[in-house]
Amino acid sequence: MFITKKHLSRRTVLRGLGATLALPLLDGMVPAAAAIRNTAANPVRRFGAFYVPNGMEMRRWVPTGDGRNFEFSQILQPLAPFRDQVNVLSGLCDAPAVPLPGEGIGDHARASATWLTGVNVKKTEGLDIRAGTSVDQIAAQVFGKETQLASLELGIDSVETLGACDAGYSCAYTNTIAWRTPTTPLPMENDPRAVFERLFGAADSTDPATRLARIRQDRSVLDYVTDRVAGLKLDLGSGDRMKLTQYLDAVRDVERRIQKAEEQSDREIPVVEQPVGIPDTFDAHAQLMFDLLALAYQTDLTRVGTFMMSKEVSSRAYPEIGVPDAHHGVSHHQNNLEKLEKLAKINTFHIQQFAYFLDKLQSIPDGDGTLLDHSILVYGAGISDGNIHFHMDLPTVVAGGGGGMLKGGRHLRYGDDTPLSNLYVSVLDKLGMPQEAFGDSTGPLQTLSEV
Repeated sequence: MFITKKHLSRRTVLRGLGATLALPLLDGMVPAAAAIRNTAANPVRRFGAFYVPNGMEMRRWVPTGDGRNFEFSQILQPLAPFRDQVNVLSGLCDAPAVPLPGEGIGDHARASATWLTGVNVKKTEGLDIRAGTSVDQIAAQVFGKETQLASLELGIDSVETLGACDAGYSCAYTNTIAWRTPTTPLPMENDPRAVFERLFGAADSTDPATRLARIRQDRSVLDYVTDRVAGLKLDLGSGDRMKLTQYLDAVRDVERRIQKAEEQSDREIPVVEQPVGIPDTFDAHAQLMFDLLALAYQTDLTRVGTFMMSKEVSSRAYPEIGVPDAHHGVSHHQNNLEKLEKLAKINTFHIQQFAYFLDKLQSIPDGDGTLLDHSILVYGAGISDGNIHFHMDLPTVVAGGGGGMLKGGRHLRYGDDTPLSNLYVSVLDKLGMPQEAFGDSTGPLQTLSEV
């Protein structure tokens, strides 16, 4: 507590804490990057990871043919218009999701928690969770120095637990795919209105005058709080001084972001009204969230995004496509033809939403190309055959041109023991962040690296 002889009203502290705790409201009020940075010689690259749960109907996922001589499968057919921007990868495995001796069940929790981290997670239902820093957050540590928002974590399912969590494992493992540190999972936001406010503040639209007014208001609050709090240090004990220093560091970071926002407030962006809430249907909800992510990329508010189409063990039904059954139940198909057909419908429905996002990015000019040309997007799952919780031969798609660092139009097959983490070593290298190793990697994916 900040209890001293100096007067500092509780209202002042709360105002200051509001500025700190509500950092997402200040992260993305206006575009972050100057257009001159995004040139043909040095395009701004974006990264996105998109997760689908409960496995895949693999017989309708895997393309026929290899290399450039392949045909899209039934499930992947919605990606056909983007063939030159898509690589389908077969054979990658998520070995850290395989249970260690004595771990037993928990494949769903391990699948989502290891998908972007590549490390075995600690089996616990308590607060002592441990996974690994996810690849998106490695990218965010670098890109976040140049953008107002380091990363954006999105989902469709409620932030409350949907369905059951795996026995013996904390729900934190199934509620997110993004881990800032091995012990800090990042929550997925499923409310479009909350996402909009995180990007543009508590304004009603992206109108320039509205954004600028909000920026000035937030700066005046921060100036007031900083002036009133900074003078307390001399009268506080060592423990409180440390807390106050951390608090002021957070305030200064917000000030930096506001200054960047003011400097770049004249950049033109689409005028978008604040969403009113969560749409009634899955596809409308997913597409609105994809629109917001595309807008965040377009305005360079962030260059890193993660997106969970649904959570593992999801009991969501999809009556709009003729599947009134719970997704998780259908995934345990026991080779029943009717269940396999329903699973394929769900898988196709999910990939249709991803195709919508690719089309959106392809329609937005960026530098000498489009947002899709300058992005690296990974779509996939931590389970292939949901019936047996198989973590090998994972369904994986890499889309986008990576700013000239990727060539598409290929079906690439790898050996059955090729770590999924090898893909992320290659991705980080193409994003300009070379890593000697990541997770359980054994090296980059050489074929993917050919341009």
